[in-house]
Amino acid sequence: MNSMDEQERLALGRMVVNVLEEWGIDASDAVSILALPGKVSGRHLRRYQDDTPLPDDPDVMKRVEHLMGIADALRTTFPRNNKIGLLWLKQPCKRLRKRRPVDIMLEDGLSGLITVRTHLDCSFAWRESERKD
Repeated sequence: MNSMDEQERLALGRMVVNVLEEWGIDASDAVSILALPGKVSGRHLRRYQDDTPLPDDPDVMKRVEHLMGIADALRTTFPRNNKIGLLWLKQPCKRLRKRRPVDIMLEDGLSGLITVRTHLDCSFAWRESERKD
């Protein structure tokens, strides 16, 4: 993601925190997935839904990009019922070595987000493979 102004980061923060809440990710895990810098605790996450923009940090922005990509891919993969996408996130997946996608995102950091997004979004996977060639 390119550098964003404060208003864009504020809007994006609201969206990504809402997505994480919809997925049932608790606040402390959301802080971990986003890799928010400094001493941000789970109880401070609400700030990003209210009046605090996301930090202008490249790692945070990269993670947000992948989280929003995952959310979009879940909507297109399961277009008739968004609850199926929520179930998918929390069930062991054979193609992900029987790990739950939510655990991969939590435990593997940025590479975990990329793994989950690659699994869900074939166009993203294709672009990534083209970039590596």
